[in-house]
Formats: sequence, C-alpha cells, structure tokens
Amino acid sequence: MKDDDWQNTVNFLQQAFADNYQFDIFKLLLTTDERSALVTRVKIVKALLEGTINQRQLKDQLGIGIATVTRGSNSLKDVSPQFKQWLETSLLDKQKGA
Repeated sequence: MKDDDWQNTVNFLQQAFADNYQFDIFKLLLTTDERSALVTRVKIVKALLEGTINQRQLKDQLGIGIATVTRGSNSLKDVSPQFKQWLETSLLDKQKGA
C-alpha cells in the first residue's frame, strides 16, 4: 500500500465524517463482520486502558482469541503519549461523567 493511497483514504473518511456521513460510509465500506470486529477492537482498547481485568479474562469476556487481545495490547504500546491520553479521555473519562 502506498502512503499517498492511505492518506487519500484518510482524507476521504475525514470528509465523510465532516459531512455527517459516518454511519453511511462505514456501512458502505465495511461488512457487518468488519463493523463487529471494529466494535470489539474498541472494547479491547477500552478494557486495556481501564486495566481492571487481565488479557485472559478479557478474552473470555469478549469471546475472542487471546491473539486478538495480544495484538490490541501490542498496538496500544506503540501509540504516542499524546494519543494514549486522548484515548483515555475519549474512552474512559467521558463514561465516568455519564
């Protein structure tokens, strides 16, 4: 995959979101299974950030393979501190106030 192709795709998605077509664009581009996998990945990141259960418990709770949880954990280790803070604010802090 070329970098400019990826950038063009990201720009396209940003425009879809800016124009309030986020549900439509995801429904167009992702299958039901892919959307479900995306939801699961967000749940993995959230649970890992919360740190209240271990990876094996998370695997059992979500009904997924340990490799999927491990990939999420490894990916989370590679994010910048600023992005990790944004994730924590977006996934954890908003729910505390709700």
